[in-house]
Amino acid sequence: MKNRPTRRDLLALAAASGAALALPRWARAAEPASGKKKLLILGGTRFLGPALVDAALAKGWSVTLFNRGKSNPGLFKDAPLEEIHGDRNVADDVKKLAGRKWDAVVDTSGYFPRQVRSAAGVLAGNVGQYVFISSISVYASPMKAGMDETAAAMRLAPGTDVDAINDISEGNYGPLKLLCEEAAEKAMPGRALNIRPGYIVGTRDGSDRFTYWPVRVRKGGEVLVPGTPADPVQFIDVKDLGDWTIRMVEAGTNGVFNATGPKERLAMSALLEACRKATGSSATFTWAPEAKLKELGLSPDADFPIWVSTEGPEAGIGDVSIARALKAGLTFRPLAETIRATLAWWDSLPEDRRAKMRAGLAPEKEAAVLAALKGKVPAAVSPSPKAG
Repeated sequence: MKNRPTRRDLLALAAASGAALALPRWARAAEPASGKKKLLILGGTRFLGPALVDAALAKGWSVTLFNRGKSNPGLFKDAPLEEIHGDRNVADDVKKLAGRKWDAVVDTSGYFPRQVRSAAGVLAGNVGQYVFISSISVYASPMKAGMDETAAAMRLAPGTDVDAINDISEGNYGPLKLLCEEAAEKAMPGRALNIRPGYIVGTRDGSDRFTYWPVRVRKGGEVLVPGTPADPVQFIDVKDLGDWTIRMVEAGTNGVFNATGPKERLAMSALLEACRKATGSSATFTWAPEAKLKELGLSPDADFPIWVSTEGPEAGIGDVSIARALKAGLTFRPLAETIRATLAWWDSLPEDRRAKMRAGLAPEKEAAVLAALKGKVPAAVSPSPKAG
């Protein structure tokens, strides 16, 4: 276990990380009492993991990370936690966890059921609860508005050799996540918590899916938007998901829960207006029917992240029921806070990373489509590849 850093160390760390990123909560928390509960996180250094670490340490938990040490190495070099390096796909590495006791494990890096079987097999006798981070992608299409945890799930074709699958695709991602859930429950019956998030957004979101909108609106000018102003959108701030997950662990709650937000239905127009207000932008919005955008060569689902077509097979993904999670204490920070934190993180990235977003329309493509909508140019544009 690493020594707790001094406040001078923390201030130096904050300065080195950039003024836009605040001190983690564990750095501001009081020294926890002895007899801390122990949490193991599989993964922990990419997106959701750091939010879980922050929430757990702020609550006084003793935290251990198990990962390969390749993603964001040194991220927690000054944090009071333990790191065990190993590849969860290598049996001898997973055995490094044998004989250790933790109150709970949160699995943020499981994509194949064999990975969950391996980890849970080693941990089942020494861990009180297995928390698996799944996805609302487990649900079968067509997705209908208001789907809850009892909705039909997507399955692989009968006879599929699951353990022979080594690559994740749009077609098998959801079914594999479902099999991971089932593997956790089978290994630790009655002690598994399966959380199904929607779009996770905010600080460290490397996909740029949500980030595209605050960045684009802040830039100003005429913003091209698909569909209608009333189209629903759902997502959850990574910090809200991290906080709630730790609260669920503390409560010992098990079962299956959808986890997205916000609490009330959010229209695409409300999201954009929140971006405009939070950034002080004077941007204007031009709404284009999905059919028209397709005529112009766009793929709305790929070119406009977060937005979901209300006409396609995944229409319900923007209106999933979270009643069960709300009853279990899921809460949300103000949307403006998420927008500002996302922009602060984005602004802290190197210039070459910010030069080209990984999601959304490139400026020249947006300009071409806006011109075409006004009848100024007849040519179609090339669609963007669909985001994974």
